[in-house]
Amino acid sequence: MIRVYLFFCVGILLGVSGCRSSESSGGQVSVVKAEVVRKYQSELQLSYPGRVKAAADVDLAFRVAGPIVRIAVEPGRFVRKGEVIAEIDPRDYELQYKATEAEYKQVKAEAERVIELYNRKSVPENDYDKAVYGLQQITSKYNAHKNAWQDTRLVAPFDGYIQKKYFEEGETVAAGIPVVSLINTRYFEVEIDVPAADYVRQDLFCRFSGVVDVFPDKVFPLEWMDVTKKANLNQLYQVRLRLTPDPEFPLAAGMSINVTIDYNMEEAHLMEVPLSAVFQESGSSKVWVYQPENKTVSQRNVKIRQILKDGRAILEEGVQSGEIVVTAGVHKLKEGMKVELLKPVSSTNIGGLL
Repeated sequence: MIRVYLFFCVGILLGVSGCRSSESSGGQVSVVKAEVVRKYQSELQLSYPGRVKAAADVDLAFRVAGPIVRIAVEPGRFVRKGEVIAEIDPRDYELQYKATEAEYKQVKAEAERVIELYNRKSVPENDYDKAVYGLQQITSKYNAHKNAWQDTRLVAPFDGYIQKKYFEEGETVAAGIPVVSLINTRYFEVEIDVPAADYVRQDLFCRFSGVVDVFPDKVFPLEWMDVTKKANLNQLYQVRLRLTPDPEFPLAAGMSINVTIDYNMEEAHLMEVPLSAVFQESGSSKVWVYQPENKTVSQRNVKIRQILKDGRAILEEGVQSGEIVVTAGVHKLKEGMKVELLKPVSSTNIGGLL
């Protein structure tokens, strides 16, 4: 009898205890750490891989045809603007020019006499017109032959290095056929590809710099040149930048370079949150936003613009300045779950002992 009574009392106590535990768990509120979203005010840096290119890599050709009698350069040689690179046999062009020059002087002298007589009213207008048109015709012929003779010498249009040589002395070349290839070294061009998201924000670009792989400790300043108005097959827009060479760092076309673009973010609507507030779910980046009116959390999709080195994330979509996001324990929360914000530790209560 006594044993039955004891079992009955224990059962009642266990039932009461179970009910209290259930009530306790049913009304339990999680305490979470949170932070207020703030607008990102600093400059944003984005990096893109690129390649150094010659500002001009052109094939030089004679404007007249003939056998090459001299090539004064070899691949790799530096030439100055106006320096003779190659010559073709000028004999035929010189003879043609000399003959036309003599004819030009004769016609010019006769035309000048007729013009003088016409001014004195001594010859009819018809003779005057013939003299003027004849002089114009021979002048054009004279200049054409003179230019052809001068074009037997191929000169450098700018300072640069000879890249290739396509012919040798003694070979006959036609007009317009490349003889040598010349690279401009006054400055280099850098090409990078940027996505549409950066293309539409190009007005916010404020500074450009680059680091070449072979000179990792040297930062080269870059200048904006232009950007293509049409995307390529990868939906990227090509940006061209100017790189002025430094004599202490011998750059060459084809080198790899990492380009950094600084954005002025005063006009951009970007928000800053701790990276710990962002989590991935169903292939999307999300955060938990705290609702002060009912002390619950709701899930929000966000778009990350950049992750900073100090462990913070720059968001371009999803949250607004002043909202509160959960920054710890994000994987334990559920939609509409009630939470309590962890109170910040006072600066005078180090360790939270009081």
